[in-house]
Amino acid sequence: MKRNPSTTIFTRLLLGAGLCFGAVQAHAQTPEFTRQDTLRGSITPERAWWDLTYYHLDVEVNPTDSAIWGTNTIQYKVLEPHQRMQIDLQPPMRIQKVVQNGKDLQFEQDGNAWFVQLGEQQEPDSVNSVEVHYGGKPQVSENPPWSGGLTWRYDSNGRPFVANSNQGDGASLWWPAKDHMYDEPDSMLISVKVPKGLTDVSNGRLRKVEQHADGTSTFHWFVSNPINNYGVNVNIADYVHFSEKYQGEKGELDLDYYVLRGNLAKAKKQFKDVPRMLEAFEHWFGPYPFYEDSYKLVEAPYLGMEHQSSITYGNNFQNGYLGRDLSGTGWGDKFDYIIIHESGHEWFANNITYQDYADMWIHESFTTYSENLFLDYHYGKEAAAAYVIGQRDLIQNDRPIIGAYGVNQTGSGDMYPKGANMLHTLRQIVNDDEKWRGILRGLNKEFYHQTVTTAQVENYLSKQTGRDLRPFFDQYLRDVRIPEFQYRMEGNKLMYRWNNSVADFNMPVNVHVNGKAQWLEPTTNWQELKGAPKKAKLEVDRNFYVTAAKATS
Repeated sequence: MKRNPSTTIFTRLLLGAGLCFGAVQAHAQTPEFTRQDTLRGSITPERAWWDLTYYHLDVEVNPTDSAIWGTNTIQYKVLEPHQRMQIDLQPPMRIQKVVQNGKDLQFEQDGNAWFVQLGEQQEPDSVNSVEVHYGGKPQVSENPPWSGGLTWRYDSNGRPFVANSNQGDGASLWWPAKDHMYDEPDSMLISVKVPKGLTDVSNGRLRKVEQHADGTSTFHWFVSNPINNYGVNVNIADYVHFSEKYQGEKGELDLDYYVLRGNLAKAKKQFKDVPRMLEAFEHWFGPYPFYEDSYKLVEAPYLGMEHQSSITYGNNFQNGYLGRDLSGTGWGDKFDYIIIHESGHEWFANNITYQDYADMWIHESFTTYSENLFLDYHYGKEAAAAYVIGQRDLIQNDRPIIGAYGVNQTGSGDMYPKGANMLHTLRQIVNDDEKWRGILRGLNKEFYHQTVTTAQVENYLSKQTGRDLRPFFDQYLRDVRIPEFQYRMEGNKLMYRWNNSVADFNMPVNVHVNGKAQWLEPTTNWQELKGAPKKAKLEVDRNFYVTAAKATS
């Protein structure tokens, strides 16, 4: 049954996975930006001069008082001489000291930014490091994962169940970092000390577990690939573990699953969607981008997030989105939404990562569209089309999909269903499924392990399709209007054009004239359909995200 969700249901359904909606709403209601927005969202002079190469985050997590204490060693390469470094850490967390080569450094706080004065001369091309000591009780997420912070809960046996979720609000909610998406470390070591009987699961591969005399344990996880800040993850619980191997395009991939002790049987059944996901996504997007770091699916005390190689899961071991089909077509009941959607982010978010939060559509539009491609691979093209078209009921067209640059602001939540329908429309324009598959695979190869801009993605797609797609993206990413295919009769002539669109909109479209398919190249000027029958019945292919109307004059 089709449904028309309320705004509240809409936002909770669409923005729950992979987006901190609280941050989006705050910016939507507050269009004036502050100095703190600029410090967080721009490449400041105190960030630009150094290139992040490595982190070692070494922390102790204490569920008893919801506190985190530890250090982050930040290794960097000097790009140009500078003596002042910006490190981000949000209150109530505090930096206690910063050390370089055994010497304490001076620093000052400006809101969420901390400016460190380096004592030694920073020589170009040199590789240096600073050790940041910090601690406190990080912000508690009031509504994870929509609001950023730590979630401190207990399982049914009264054991701690802890995890972070902080996209948008920032990794600096709980650890000191260069908290801007443009720069990623080449690798990272994550060391997490937890109370007796608990396990920490973080990103990458487990190198070792240290057992301490007081019964606590430190888990050391190494990430051998670049990783974005918000993808860094701690999951702490009384976990049980099971695993399997997947024979993928690059060989054997380790699949590791961590769930609460009472959920093992349910997980072994539900997580069968993982190999199905990998089969479909490697077909469409190319090899899983992090073979070296394995693939993990980890139960979390919230719905789920796309933490790199450590996908968090809280969909109650059921298909759909908390048991609900977002498309209203029945096809959304064929898969576990969180497994498929959040895993899709391994290609679009973790492999290809936006440089600026304004370009978040690169993550969410492609990943929402990946749900469609999962269905296409396993259930066929018609099922996939029905699913993505069904999601149009969720589109609000409230504001552009692209946000404001340099201030850590994202665009409309329409980046999910509208973005997916934009890409589905682009597939129709390409009109060659193997070419389209090659474009998607090429995108992941061209920008492998890179941060990108919208311009780079647009230019790549224009080049690969052989068509200037600037008006297309202006319409769907930067405008809120749905283009209207308008037609009318002038005597015996059938005239057509694009209406309700950007000035130079020129998207080709497939129409049916008296049931016969025909491609047209409308512009915003009236054109004549040559050879049209006198009494023509015209319908636009429903796979295009447009409307159609007969002009009255």
